[in-house]
This record gives sequence, C-alpha cells and structure tokens, in this order.
Amino acid sequence: MDGFHHERGGGPADMLAGHRFETSWFWRVLPSGMRRRWWLFRLFDIIARNWPVMGERKGALIIRMDGIGDMVLFRRSLDHYAELLELQPEDITILGCKSWGPIAEDIFSGFQLLMIDEHAFARQPLYRFKISLFARRTKAKITICDSYFRRAMMADSLVWVAAAPSSVVSLPFINEATRVEFTYYLSQVDRIIDTGPYPTHEIDRHTRFLSELAGHIIQPEAPQIPWREISPAIAEGGAYAVLNPGSNEYGRRWPFESYLDIAEKLLAEGLRVIIVGGPGESSGDHRARFGNDARVTDLTGSTGLAELLDILKGAAVVISNDTGPAHLAIALGAPTVVIVGGGHFGSFVPYPENVCPKNARFVFEEMPCYHCFWRCHLRQTRYDVFPCVAEITVDAVWREAEDILA
Repeated sequence: MDGFHHERGGGPADMLAGHRFETSWFWRVLPSGMRRRWWLFRLFDIIARNWPVMGERKGALIIRMDGIGDMVLFRRSLDHYAELLELQPEDITILGCKSWGPIAEDIFSGFQLLMIDEHAFARQPLYRFKISLFARRTKAKITICDSYFRRAMMADSLVWVAAAPSSVVSLPFINEATRVEFTYYLSQVDRIIDTGPYPTHEIDRHTRFLSELAGHIIQPEAPQIPWREISPAIAEGGAYAVLNPGSNEYGRRWPFESYLDIAEKLLAEGLRVIIVGGPGESSGDHRARFGNDARVTDLTGSTGLAELLDILKGAAVVISNDTGPAHLAIALGAPTVVIVGGGHFGSFVPYPENVCPKNARFVFEEMPCYHCFWRCHLRQTRYDVFPCVAEITVDAVWREAEDILA
C-alpha cells in the first residue's frame, strides 16, 4: 500500500529496534484504509493529544486493555517495571479494564489505577474523549503497552493520546484487517519490542519485553496474585470443589452434562460442589440431575468478583473452562484443572512447563484445526461447543482432578 512500509531487521541485535513502521507525513494526515469509526474519533483524539499539560513529566503509564486472565498473567511483570524504571509504585499508573476493576485495588496495591469501560471507550466518542484526557493528564514520562493481542483503536490510541516523551510498545499480532491502523500508531512510537512469533505464551512475552528494557535476561515466573485471607461467603459444611462451566464465549463451554458427571464423582469423594459463573453464564440446571441435594450449590451470577476469589482460594479443587476464573484460581494457589480448546493454543493455556505451578493441570484434545483463533468452521451456530472442547472426555478431566486432589 502506498504511503508506508514496514521494515524488519534480521539479526539478534534487531530484537530491540528491528521493527520500524515508517509513513509519510501526508499519509498520517489523510491515512487511507481507516475504518469509519476511526474518523469519527479522530478529532477528539487529536484534541486530547494536544491538550495543555502543565508541570513536570514523571512516572509511567502502563496500558493493559485486556481481560481478567491477561491481567493475571501480567501481574508479576509489574514489580519489575518499578525496578527497571527506577520508580515507586505510586509513580506508576495502570490503565485497565472495568471488568477487573473491583479487585484491582487489592491486586495492584500501591499503584495508581485508572479503570475504564473498554466497550464504551471503543464506541462512544464523548466517553472516549474523557478517558483520553485522563490519560493525557497523568503527565507520564513514559508510556508502555506490552500486550500482543490488542486493538489499535484502544490500546495504541491511548499510547498516542498520552503523548509521553517516551513510548515503548510490543510488536502486536497484525493481520491484513488491522495492518493499516497498527501502522498509523506504530509509526509514531519511540520503540517497538518484538516478543516472539505466534503462539509464544504470554508469560514468555512479558519477560522478553522486560528483558529488552533491562538489557539482560529476566526469567519468567509462574502466575501469582496477592489476595486477602477471608472465609468465603458460602455455608459451612466441609471441603468443597468449584465448577466453572460458563464462559463469555459459548464455544468454550464444556458440555454441562459433563460437568454434572464430574460433580457426581466429586460428591462420591465426600466433597461439596459449588457452581460459579458470571451473569448470563448459566449453562443449565443441576437440579435435573441432583434435585435439591444440599451438597450442590449454584452461585452463578450471584457473587461479586471479590467474593468469587474468596471461594476459589478456599477450594479443594477448581475445574473450569478456559476463561478468567481459571487463571485466577491458579494464581491464588488453588488446585485447578482447566479444559482447553485450540483457538490460540499455547498463547495463554497451557502454561509453559517451566512456569506451570504444581497446582495447575490442563486437559485438551489436539485436532488438525487447532489455531483457528476461534473462527470454527465445524459448528453450526455460535451457541454450539467447539468440537475441540466437546471432544474432551469426562475420564480425561477426572484423571487430572483425581491426581491433583491426591
């Protein structure tokens, strides 16, 4: 496409600055190929970027416009940022998503927080303008975004609007549909760090990014998050297991009947069963199998995020689809079995062997169509379970659950 080109270096030294997205000033003024929504936001973004900021530039703005699971995998990297940038935690602002806002103060204690509604930011010009001004007014000396899977009009536009004297980002996943938008923003940052090809795991990506900033190797670490010590808000009655059969993506929901089969086995082991999930994630009614058995409790949609963490932390075992609560449970130290599909296998789950904690197990059934990015051509409707998830047997999940319980 006329107007810009992307150069990539070829040697090991180029990992630091081997990616340059170059554009002409004319193309940046009138970039071709942008979506209508980008043009709708353009004036607001320009005003925010040029908003007068008085006083000394200091501190860092770290942009993490992603989900709960991504937040968990990122958390341990944050402590390294304070050391590498020679900053105190209170000098670092985390711009994150409203979805994990209720637990952010505990998990990111000591850091500054700016939690936003990512969906409104992507759709509503006035809300976007307000948040952009907040980002600008942080007066950050450096802005950082190390997410690999991200949307240019959200994360990268915030880096641009903040207009810090220094901006460092990772090389994102780019396809033809997103190439123009990423080129616009990446051509205007100071440094792009290549964290590896797809499907490098997110934990490895974070440490590669940090290593480039530090100039020396930083070893990856298993996920871990700080959390309070408090009894979960459930009835007393002995040890319990947690089942998380929901997901915001219907295809990742292992069949509910299979979860009930697992529940029967857990009850036979003398464990109570707690079913959890977010609002709108109910996959079925356990009473069709268990009637009013008091040993089975369905809390789907009735717990806040903080209460969910209390429940996960105290569980004898957690069995979950590949979704945010699975990462939370692992990082809290709960014995956890995760049912994994192949959409972007290896990027988030399973964890790399060198950082996979002993309390985590991953169950999957490899298929030739793995790495479809959840664009499955083998299901009839968007409500059907992905075949790679449906193929996982109850016996396979129970073997891992038995092992981790032992």
